[in-house]
Amino acid sequence: MEIAWTGSALSDLTRLYDFISAWNEEAERRLRAANRVMQSIILATDRLIEQPRLGEVCAEFEPRKVRRVIVGKYEMRYEIKNTNIYILRLWHTKEKR
Repeated sequence: MEIAWTGSALSDLTRLYDFISAWNEEAERRLRAANRVMQSIILATDRLIEQPRLGEVCAEFEPRKVRRVIVGKYEMRYEIKNTNIYILRLWHTKEKR
């Protein structure tokens, strides 16, 4: 299995990084925080390669098998197609989605 990021998911990743790095007061501290979050998200995608059906199926997307997994304070939606895992969207759980 391979991970493939959709354009929307990559935009989400960039938006989250920019938000986290601007949120904290000290420049070095906010970059460390943003990098930690990005690392945890990337590690979660590595886990999906090993266990692609780890996430809960989102019934609202039937008949597609879109799944969701929580990574810290972030929700990641993904879909398995053939030998690829497509990361669809990513957001903070406190965001209105």
